[in-house]
Amino acid sequence: MGGCKAKDMSRTMMPEVAVVTLQSEKVSITNELPGRTSAFLIAEIRPQVNGIIQKRLFVEGSDVKTGQVLYQIDPAPFQAALDRAESHLPSLRRRVDRYKKALVEQAVSQQDLDDATAALKQAEAELKTARINLDYTRVISPISGRIGTSSVTEGAIVTAYQPKALATIQQLDPIYVDVPQSATELLRLRRAEEEGRLSHDQTQRSKVKLVLTDGTTYPLEGELQFRDVTVDPTTGSVILRAVFPNPDNLLLPGMFVRAVITEGMNEQAILAPQQGVTRTPKGEAVALIVNREEKVEQRVLNLDFAMGDRWLVRSGLELGDRVIVEGMQKVKPGVPVKAVPFNADSSKNTAA
Repeated sequence: MGGCKAKDMSRTMMPEVAVVTLQSEKVSITNELPGRTSAFLIAEIRPQVNGIIQKRLFVEGSDVKTGQVLYQIDPAPFQAALDRAESHLPSLRRRVDRYKKALVEQAVSQQDLDDATAALKQAEAELKTARINLDYTRVISPISGRIGTSSVTEGAIVTAYQPKALATIQQLDPIYVDVPQSATELLRLRRAEEEGRLSHDQTQRSKVKLVLTDGTTYPLEGELQFRDVTVDPTTGSVILRAVFPNPDNLLLPGMFVRAVITEGMNEQAILAPQQGVTRTPKGEAVALIVNREEKVEQRVLNLDFAMGDRWLVRSGLELGDRVIVEGMQKVKPGVPVKAVPFNADSSKNTAA
């Protein structure tokens, strides 16, 4: 009898710990990375002829359409050049016709006809150039988009292909989001693929979500277009580019955002509660578990990253392991314990 009582007393004096029994889960692996928006198309407007700006035909900050006239350069000198070129053509054409007839009668030489023909072709080319230059006095928009401020006013002198743009147009719908991803992270994901810890649903993998600077989620999903193939030597990262619909122009070029990118699916993920994972003085992640002998055992963990209030475990824990989440300060490896299921909703846990 005395032996039984002693045995019961030893059981009641065992430290009690709350544990979470690990189960495998199917989880979507996402990566949240900082990025910046940039215009889908950018057109810098420059004149293609020299002249004086006669009119500015747009409102700064407004939306413009492809083919819309933005500036009118004084067309008078170009119209005069066109008229002059046109005036020369009739006489040159008549000369070529006369020389063709005269050549039959050997009244002129072949060289005379060749010279007249060459002069006619040159005049026709000059006429074509004059027409093109006159058209260039109407500076038009090559794309549809939002136009910024004008760098010139009416009366300003401009030169063909000058370095300074007259204005800049940016197409904002759709809009790009450029996201740097470290080469180290890229290698980790590829290694996970090779080891079978990460599978792909190509449809979901191409989807991207955005978190704005005020913490709200952008309502429309984007699509991952490509990953760059070159690592930036200064940052050690590659650029990921996603494209997002932007019908209300909520996203503007240069905005800071956070992109949530789906990397793949882990079909049998092991997720350990963060409160059950600590760090050694050397920085190693460790967890205490209750083994089959009902004793405490320490495990060194290899972690991927946090998912909410849990760690995605690469190695160190297995399906069915009981991780201690409360009462850790009362135990150490090798000590027998009494394990009870952890109840996160309970106001007073038995391990308290």
